[in-house]
Amino acid sequence: MLFEKGQSGNPLGRPPGARNRATVMAEELLQGEAEAITRTVIEKAKAGDMTALRICLDRFAPPRKERAIAFNLPPLATTSDALTAIAALAAATAEGDLTPSEAGEMFKLIEGYARTLEVVYPACIFRKSWL
Repeated sequence: MLFEKGQSGNPLGRPPGARNRATVMAEELLQGEAEAITRTVIEKAKAGDMTALRICLDRFAPPRKERAIAFNLPPLATTSDALTAIAALAAATAEGDLTPSEAGEMFKLIEGYARTLEVVYPACIFRKSWL
């Protein structure tokens, strides 16, 4: 039997918030034991077990994925301002104020802003101000 286009074979599907059986079983097995297991891992970490120590550090002090950076971005009003901003970005990276990956992310931001200006105000690309 063929299904109609756009019609699921199981229109009700899995209800929202339903959890995987394996997850539910694991939670039931650990219920009431989490505190004892945590205490055991902490004690092993204190005793020098590197695996236990890594588990503790991953849970209690996870590595930061992103952070706010202190960088004075020059004002961006025109596409030509992007050149000034990128020069400031390169200087901050050379001085060690920004990491290369932080500078790369800021570059993407500046580039995106300049491209947006080019799309929205194409006739104003070479003007100093479009206001």
